[in-house]
Parts: sequence; C-alpha cells; structure tokens
Amino acid sequence: MAAPRLPARDETLMGSAWHFKCGGKGGNQAVAAGRFGAHTGFGGRVGEDDFGRTLTANLAAAGVGIAHVGVDPTRGSGMSVAITEAAGEYGAVAVSGANVAIDAAAIAADWAPLWQARVLLLQNEVPEPVNLVAARAATARGARVVLNAAPARELSGELLALTDVLVVNRVEARMLTGEDDPARALGALHAPARDVVLTRGGDGLMAMRRDGTRFDLPALPVTLLSSHGAGDCFCGALAARLARGDALETACRFASAAAGLFVSMPEERHAELDSTAVERVLRAHPQA
Repeated sequence: MAAPRLPARDETLMGSAWHFKCGGKGGNQAVAAGRFGAHTGFGGRVGEDDFGRTLTANLAAAGVGIAHVGVDPTRGSGMSVAITEAAGEYGAVAVSGANVAIDAAAIAADWAPLWQARVLLLQNEVPEPVNLVAARAATARGARVVLNAAPARELSGELLALTDVLVVNRVEARMLTGEDDPARALGALHAPARDVVLTRGGDGLMAMRRDGTRFDLPALPVTLLSSHGAGDCFCGALAARLARGDALETACRFASAAAGLFVSMPEERHAELDSTAVERVLRAHPQA
C-alpha cells in the first residue's frame, strides 16, 4: 500500500494505491541471488492456494530451484502488508503462514540436496528449529551460513554459533542488543567466529570481521523511490558474491551497490537488475 506516512495507533489513514507482489524474505533473497549469478535452490512451504501457486511460479521464473517447496493443505501461504510512505521508507507486518508448519525433524533428509550449497542463507520467517537443522546440516558439509536476523527475535546461542555471517539492519540491531548506537550494537553482535554486517539504509553500512577489524561503506548516491525489499536484495547479492568466493568487504560493496540500484528503480524494472548493471555502477562510483 502507498500512503503519505505510517498510520498512528487507532487511525484509519487514506492511501493512494495498492498492488500485489511476490515476497517473503527468503523468496526475495533467493530471487536476488539468482539474478546476481548464483545457482540457487529454495526450501520452504506455501499454502494450497492461489498465492502459493503464484509464489512458486515466481521462484521458478527467476531460475530458483523449487524441488523443496512443500504445499500445506490446511494452512495458507505466508502474507505481509507493507505500507510505503511518500518519502520511500516503509513499515510492514508479516504472517509466516504455512512456513510455521515445516517439519524441522524431516528436512535434514528431505532437503538434503540443499546442504551441498557453498552458502546457506537463512531468515527468521521460519521457526528457529528449522534454521537450526538447516545450519547443522549445511555446516557439516562445509557450507558458509549467512543469517539475516529479520524479523528480529531472540536467537539461541547454538544458532549464533553456527552462523558465519550475521546480517541485521539498524532496527534489528537495536532490538537484538538494546543499543541505540550502531557501533556499540555492532560490537555486541560480533564474536570471534562470526562476521557481522549492519546495514543503515542511506547511511551505508558498517561491518566487523571475525578478527575484530571493522570497515564502513557509504551508500550509493541515488534518489530513493522505495526501500521496500532493499534488505532482501542486499542479502541475496551478498550471498551470491560470497558463494563466488569474494572477501566479505568486496561482497558487501557489491551488495550495497545492488541495493542502491534497487531502491532507485521503478518496481517493474527490478528484473533488469543483474551483475552487469551493478559492476557498471561500481566502476562509475568506485568510492561506494
């Protein structure tokens, strides 16, 4: 939905437009990873409904493997309502739907081909037991585990111990640490065996490598149309470049530029966004 701003509590606010689009953080990130050159497979669950069929078709059209997308005969597909403000920022409410019914005990065997990946990218729109099984299985086969801790929720020590790269935005960092200062939040989330990337929208990003060294990157200078989905674009691009073998800073630089292009393009042109477009803009803005 498009609206002049987010509504206040108890307020009914008149918006200007609405439309459907495919989403789910995992789905969006898988599509982005595929667009940026990664051979991508997806594990998840949809409902036996029109939304589920549309979501699955969207993944397949983007070249994402859907052999491990289950269909739930009783629960509906996941859904969210996002409100985009006139200035381009947004707020959203998400319902996981069929994803909450994924059988964590079964996926280690049922999704076995996924554990052969170089990079396993996880999000918090599925229950933590599902993420734990996936992280254990993929780690055992040498995969690098990237966790986008969104939506923010308490994370177990075991899952964090299995996470090689933790990605959060400034809101999630504050919710997870209680720290308003991004630099202090970054330090609180860091661990010797874990890299942390904290994205800050138009303020760029800051990251801390597992050895404790930090680097900051500015955002690509663009005109913001809508930030909705930018974090998913970033995570998909980051995972694709890590799978390719890029160092963390190089992968972050690419992903940041990809997200910058994403937020400055009309939604109907997002499918045009690929590695060639990002590399072109990085050449034009080497400081980004």
